[in-house]
Amino acid sequence: MKEKESNSKPWRPLTANCCSAEDQTIFGNFSRCRPSRSEFSKNIAPMPSFRRLSFSDLSRSSSMRINEDLTMAFGPDLYDFQLSELKAITQNFSSHFLLGEGGFGTVHKGYIDDSMRQGLKAQAVAVKLLDIEGLQGHREWLAEVIFLGQLRHPNLVRLIGYCCEDEERLLVYEFMSRGSLENHLFKRISISMPWGTRLKIAIGAAKGLAFLHGAEKPVIYRDFKTSNILLDSDFTAKLSDFGLAKMGPEGSKSHVTTRVMGTYGYAAPEYVSTGHLTTKSDVYSFGVVLLELLTGRRAVDKLRPKTEQNLVDWVKPYLTSRRKLRCIMDPRLGGQYSVKGAKEMALLALQCISLQPKDRPRMPAIIEALEGLQNFTDMAVSCGQWPSPKANARNGVHARGRNVEAKNGNHKKSHPVAPIRKT
Repeated sequence: MKEKESNSKPWRPLTANCCSAEDQTIFGNFSRCRPSRSEFSKNIAPMPSFRRLSFSDLSRSSSMRINEDLTMAFGPDLYDFQLSELKAITQNFSSHFLLGEGGFGTVHKGYIDDSMRQGLKAQAVAVKLLDIEGLQGHREWLAEVIFLGQLRHPNLVRLIGYCCEDEERLLVYEFMSRGSLENHLFKRISISMPWGTRLKIAIGAAKGLAFLHGAEKPVIYRDFKTSNILLDSDFTAKLSDFGLAKMGPEGSKSHVTTRVMGTYGYAAPEYVSTGHLTTKSDVYSFGVVLLELLTGRRAVDKLRPKTEQNLVDWVKPYLTSRRKLRCIMDPRLGGQYSVKGAKEMALLALQCISLQPKDRPRMPAIIEALEGLQNFTDMAVSCGQWPSPKANARNGVHARGRNVEAKNGNHKKSHPVAPIRKT
């Protein structure tokens, strides 16, 4: 899909005045946890404008009050669905329509016809249903509505609408027919993803991050990983799940200080240790995903030998040598990858995962570097650069690595980083 200029215009957040003076984040004075069941039904005094509404106000509002404020803010850009409508299109959230499950709750496929709403075309959709007792909740639901209600870009998943009815919280997205990058890379039922497709996905995901970082008020995604990169029928990558996204630093500030959230293996080390969050934190996570695309291995895999469980630690010695690099390439590629392209991607990934945030490249430079790899045709299998099974076995990569993935392809989702620092 070709990126259009009109889809990437500067973004001005509707909630510019809702930040606290302490950390200048979009959740500045937001409640620290999901409201209890009783709090869902509390009313607060009417507020004059959504633009003047804080997240803490919205978190304590009744569902009716929230719907009014969101409607005032987004108008026709987002549809306010009724729970009965979403039950109907998913056959009461039938398990036969289940697409996946995460910290937020379950995601079901549904079908909208053109008579449901004026101006809404008939299409398949993905309906995310909040698990009231889950780890995430109202706060993340609200964050997704706020961010995706305003952000529009070819490499961000499109939010069609939402439902806020009594205690129920739901989101309705465009349906991404190819599912997540995670499924294609790691599930045993998937067909090996070609090198060109991996490169296309990396470029698309990079453009999504660049758009967020380049906004007038930069947005830090904070949870970049393969399970949050969704693919359409053409393998166009789109970022999803903005529940942990935060506004970036403003003015002379270099970072946002916040409670540490994210996923083990992807979170930047300085963020985990200090709680200091910058756009370079996302760049680190992007580098980890590049390594997963190269190796076909998960960021963290406890089923592997101890020295190989953390992908970043294991691959670093291999990334600067073309001879060594071929020993960690995804064996499912079968040598069908560009030798020069893989080397350049490996060096780019190494820059992204630098322990010094200032040494990590910015997303526009990453996009330029990746796009320069698209025309390489020096396939490893045809120029003698694909190691024999015996050589692979010595490095613990080939048959052994493939067997581990095939036998244990159905991994659980990565566990979130435990909150260890308060905002």
